[in-house]
Amino acid sequence: MISVLAQERLLGAALGSALAGIVVIEQRKRIYDSISDEKSKLAAQSKVTEVISRKHSHSSSEFALLWNRAVDQIFVPVIESLSSRRW
Repeated sequence: MISVLAQERLLGAALGSALAGIVVIEQRKRIYDSISDEKSKLAAQSKVTEVISRKHSHSSSEFALLWNRAVDQIFVPVIESLSSRRW
């Protein structure tokens, strides 16, 4: 038969192993959750960056359109005047 001392050691080892297993599982869970939170933050940040980039691109094309119109309004009369003089 197993002595009482051996039984206590066996019970202590079993409980210690179970506790260590629970701690490891909880730590892994926290690590995976933090990784997933970081990934979702990065995804959200990249979406914001994409929206800002699109707005910048849109404003740049609007500026180009306005610039071209201004140039046309200024230089078309000059070109017509020079054309009528046969330059």
